[in-house]
Amino acid sequence: MKCRGFLFDLDGTLVDSLPAVERAWSQLAERINVPAQEVLDFIHGKQAMTSLRHFMPGASEEAILREFSWLEAKEAEDTEGVVALPGVIDLLTYLNDEKIPWAIVTSGTVPIAFARHGTAGLPKPEVFVTAEQVERGKPEPDAYLLGAQLLGLEPEQCVVVEDAPAGILSGLSAGCHVIAVNAPAETPRLEQVNYALSSLKELLVQKTADGHVEILRKH
Repeated sequence: MKCRGFLFDLDGTLVDSLPAVERAWSQLAERINVPAQEVLDFIHGKQAMTSLRHFMPGASEEAILREFSWLEAKEAEDTEGVVALPGVIDLLTYLNDEKIPWAIVTSGTVPIAFARHGTAGLPKPEVFVTAEQVERGKPEPDAYLLGAQLLGLEPEQCVVVEDAPAGILSGLSAGCHVIAVNAPAETPRLEQVNYALSSLKELLVQKTADGHVEILRKH
């Protein structure tokens, strides 16, 4: 597989933030009187407002925004246990060294995304797309289409790297190549991704003489 740039999801793909995510959302579930596991089974890969509207049907926009503000502050301040996933630092450092375009495209908001990116010690991306920049979040294609546009690339020139079903569907809908990392076996359209990996350490990325990027799976 060849490409010209990468579009990475953040949570679950580049950083392990699952304990922090589940702590905050479990407390949120208690606040809105919904079973925690029901909430945790729904939220991954989606914008927080999408999940809040799902679990607060009939609530006023004021009430939803109040819970959103509480959740955003909680997630931004609680970064305990947030670390870079295996292979991530080496891969992103290589992309920067070789001047290969890459972006982070997350469903998180600026305060949460920047806090986790900084805590995990990730290299700085050329482009950082957050929830505030798109009207429709994943699984709609908007975020990845914007990421490609900001890198100056066509969607088909980009590889989306994702762990969540919503993000994988978003990347496929955008017309990008897709690499799934640690995706649930029941993920819709998983058979359509280019590679399904358990870790980014399985990925071999090489810049070619013509400026393309060759992506191989290590055996």
